[in-house]
Amino acid sequence: MNSKEIRESFLKFFEKNGHKIMKSFSLIPSDPQLLFTVAGMVPFKPIFWGKVEPTYTRIATCQKCIRTNDIENVGRTARHQTFFEMLGNFSFGDYFKEGAIKFAWEFLTDVLKLPEEKLWVSVYYEDDEAYNIWKNVIGFPEEKIVKMGKEDNWWGPVGPSGPCGPCSEIYYDTGRTDLCPNTEKCTPQDDCGRYVEIWNLVFTEYYQDENGNLSPLPRKNIDTGAGLERVTAAVQGYMIISKQIYLLL
Repeated sequence: MNSKEIRESFLKFFEKNGHKIMKSFSLIPSDPQLLFTVAGMVPFKPIFWGKVEPTYTRIATCQKCIRTNDIENVGRTARHQTFFEMLGNFSFGDYFKEGAIKFAWEFLTDVLKLPEEKLWVSVYYEDDEAYNIWKNVIGFPEEKIVKMGKEDNWWGPVGPSGPCGPCSEIYYDTGRTDLCPNTEKCTPQDDCGRYVEIWNLVFTEYYQDENGNLSPLPRKNIDTGAGLERVTAAVQGYMIISKQIYLLL
């Protein structure tokens, strides 16, 4: 599958599952906190905040993004970009953790046919609910579910304040054992480059003020982001690592 086919299959999959498909919003958001649209959830921040009632409780998009918050990593790693397309599905007070995890797993393994043995998962270290969904509902191998801290598995807010929450990330194993000195026990936690994050499932349930204080949002929401370029590289059997392209055997 090429990137166009993956984009279309993503939107069709979520449309079939009750999501309203919306076009990519402007790269210049109507948001006083942001200069550019840096993520797929940016156009929906007022809904996440609870300031605006959603017309649709399920939405899916392929949003064009300018990733200014990652600008210091562009050129230093082979997986960060200034511009990319973010596949995303959103739930506003509709389904929550179990629904988001099930949708992601079905799309990656049933629609895109990514081999299950190449996938790893991380969860926020205090999020037992997400951990148990992966382990008991999906049947994902416990030894491939990695608990990580706030730096890796907490998303947001986008800007000085706003919606945020714990997240669960899905990684693709490139098989590059030479990238990590801890070859036999290497996991996504090593951050060596062998494992590349392809999908982030954000469980948006808090509002963080400018002092870092958290309070519950009026409704629990889902915000996901899957980089179209990274997903395409995995599907096609190629992954960009260390500024070179390697064939994934």
